[in-house]
Amino acid sequence: MSVEDPSRADPEALLAAAERETRGKLRIYLGAAPGVGKTYAMLSAARAAKAAGGDVVAGIVETHGRAETEALVADIEVLPRKGVPYRGRLVPEFDLEAALVRRPGLLLVDEYAHSNVDGSRHPKRWQDVQELLAAGIDVWTTLNIQHVESLNDVVQRITGVRVRETVPDTALQKADEMILVDLPSDELIKRLADGKVYIEDTATRAVQSFFKPSNLTALRELALRRVAARVDSDLVERMQGSAIKGPWAAGERLLVCVGPDIAAERVVREAKRLADLMGATWFAVTVERPGHVMSGPDRKRLEAGMRLAETLGAETRSLVAPDVVAELLRFSRFENVTQIIIGKARRRRPAAWLRGSLADALVKAADGVAVHVVTAEAEGVARRRFQLPPLGPLPGYVAATFAVAVATSVGLFLSRFVALPNVSMLYLLAVLLPALLYGVWPAILASGLSFLAYNFFFIDPVETFTIARPHELLALLVFLIVAVIISALAGRAREQTRIAAQRMRATRRLYEFSRKLSSLADRASVAEAAVVELHATLGRPSVILLAEQGTLSIGAAWPPEDRLDTASMTAAAWAFDHGEAAGAGTGTLPSVAWLFRPLGGTDGGARIGVVGVERSPDSPLLDAESERIVGSLCEQTGAALVRTMLSAEVTRARTAAETERVRNILLASISHDFRTPLASILGAATSLIDYGPDIPAETRRDLLSQMREEAENLDQMVRNLLSMTRLEAGALELHRDWMDAVELMNRAVSAVRRRGATQRFVVTAAPDLPLVKADQSLMDQALGNVVANAVRYAGRDARIGLSATVIDGQLVIAVTDDGPGIPAEALPHVFEKFVRASRGSGDGGDGSGLGLAITRGIVEAHGGSVSARSPAPGQRNGARIALRLPLAPLPKAEGEA
Repeated sequence: MSVEDPSRADPEALLAAAERETRGKLRIYLGAAPGVGKTYAMLSAARAAKAAGGDVVAGIVETHGRAETEALVADIEVLPRKGVPYRGRLVPEFDLEAALVRRPGLLLVDEYAHSNVDGSRHPKRWQDVQELLAAGIDVWTTLNIQHVESLNDVVQRITGVRVRETVPDTALQKADEMILVDLPSDELIKRLADGKVYIEDTATRAVQSFFKPSNLTALRELALRRVAARVDSDLVERMQGSAIKGPWAAGERLLVCVGPDIAAERVVREAKRLADLMGATWFAVTVERPGHVMSGPDRKRLEAGMRLAETLGAETRSLVAPDVVAELLRFSRFENVTQIIIGKARRRRPAAWLRGSLADALVKAADGVAVHVVTAEAEGVARRRFQLPPLGPLPGYVAATFAVAVATSVGLFLSRFVALPNVSMLYLLAVLLPALLYGVWPAILASGLSFLAYNFFFIDPVETFTIARPHELLALLVFLIVAVIISALAGRAREQTRIAAQRMRATRRLYEFSRKLSSLADRASVAEAAVVELHATLGRPSVILLAEQGTLSIGAAWPPEDRLDTASMTAAAWAFDHGEAAGAGTGTLPSVAWLFRPLGGTDGGARIGVVGVERSPDSPLLDAESERIVGSLCEQTGAALVRTMLSAEVTRARTAAETERVRNILLASISHDFRTPLASILGAATSLIDYGPDIPAETRRDLLSQMREEAENLDQMVRNLLSMTRLEAGALELHRDWMDAVELMNRAVSAVRRRGATQRFVVTAAPDLPLVKADQSLMDQALGNVVANAVRYAGRDARIGLSATVIDGQLVIAVTDDGPGIPAEALPHVFEKFVRASRGSGDGGDGSGLGLAITRGIVEAHGGSVSARSPAPGQRNGARIALRLPLAPLPKAEGEA
């Protein structure tokens, strides 16, 4: 990576500032120890804010019975506490819901590290505060230094007390302001003795254990360092966001330059000791020049130095720039680095006397930055300088010899026509081609052979290696030097091209892998694709273990594997629990045959599993390039797995919402549609029971007929509901038999007339209409629903026509009315469930909305289709619904050939 131009604001700093604008502001009153007056200081500032016209509310304040603290809360609005049931009693806790409803300008929430009782909305009070901040409410809170998570072990070593309630450092980093509240040790002990912190007996025990002068002094130093680090972080962020050029020596920040020499690890350790002495943040940086080819040993030394720096707590960066010194200084200004540590050999290489060392150049160019030079012996560097590159392949030497032979043959032919100096250009071509194709060593062989061939065949006296004239010796030596230089440059260009091609292939593979992941919808497919890609890229067995309810299990492996040994599973569990690499090549269980890395867990997200790569017998560790590839694949795989999990959750939520919607519609539909016929049946039955002997016979028959009709309506509704259930469950059974379409239409008309239909019905059929093989009861229901729909919506005086004809080998049964028609916006949805649309002056609108949906399901189960048109063909209004059923060949009569 390269550092951004320091003259421009850092985009990440600007984005962080923009994000803070949408959240509430958090101020933490940080105390060096209990009793220093954090709550008192917070309330004093809150009273001043209230006096200035601010909307200040105390969400929860722990006064601990101190009169002076209670006096400060007297004129501040206090939210009532919420009683949370716990072990048979109500425990008063902070009422988060009330605070969100009240939504004050400033809310006071004491004791940031407090643990809420079971049953609360969040287990920790700092999580309550985070929700308040996300809602845009400014919060002031208090915290003691011993409650900081990263200092928990340090505090235990100092005081001998393990603090159980802690706040993660990430929650502290979200603070916009941090105010230190402190008291000298003797004054705090005096407050304890006066009973201003604890009651007398408790205070005596506290002085004897926790509140020792040495303990308090150490805690004060921890608090001061924490606040100083926070101020320094704020300074760097403001500098980057405002493009202010550094360094500002407000706090020490160190940078160590790590190079590919044997002194790299020593320089890193010196930097660590210096950073510890200063209590400073430090960076480990390596700068690689574009096109520079690093040998295998150099690469290993560089990687070892960077790994050591990361282990010792440095923030590591890999930069790429042509000017190493300029890039280091740009990075220093960008990160507000005040001191640079660099190594330098005591005995310098000959080339260093001409161009100077990196340390010398850095000292000359540094402005406002202190440079520490760590001297080291240069034997290792010198030996590395004279290490020869690996020999090229045998075909390269053959090709070099052949190229020189061809150049010699062509030169002997051309020497008859051109001057001798022009012939030497052929040998330069013979040197260049092997260098480009096979590397440095074949090109050097070609240079030597060209030197000898040119002397033997073209310089007098020819066919000898003797040189007669001095100027020809000079020309020959110049030719040799030029040939060697060309071979070296061409070989390096070939090596750079090879490395660039490798990186391009790796980039293309990552791009194709990310595209492939984006098309996968489930966790198993993502995990399978990831392990296959890891195996193809690294050539090593790979495995992904996914977490299910906190337990790891193999999600995918390549080559396929369904179990790991106990030691490997232990390393995987450790990597998952701690969010760090474990296994081969790490500091945790290094003897395990697998290297495990956590998946997920970034940006506050939960970890979802681990990815493992098996150690190769001949190469137990991954090189830097492989580490970067594995890191990129893990990030993409983790993001894809999180996406599939979120997608599954969204699908479940949508399914639940749709189920709830259908349930509500069904209940509303049933309650509405069943109420009318039930009321009619109940009324008629009540009349018959109460006034039976006095009711005339004609009226009694009308009431009984009404009860029968309404019971038939109820029966039809129940049949529709049952049919829809069977259709959606795929349990609809067809009992096919031959039936007449005309009889089907007549039965449908008779059914609606029995129910009181007043419309005029016309049934027509084509001559010689064939029989159709279908389930008669289901088709009665399907066509009956269509006719009932027309009766319901077309109007009392409408004309409803039923026709049957054969079109394209299908039986088409159409129901046409001359009513107001179907609204255009409802026409595409008429065959969906629970769709009911009013059609002008029709009497409908009281159906369940299932009839036409059931019709479509029954017809499609027969292999047919349904359609609706409005207005009806040949009419200015009305609607036409057509049922199309496939025709089967008629059975042959007995004895028919």
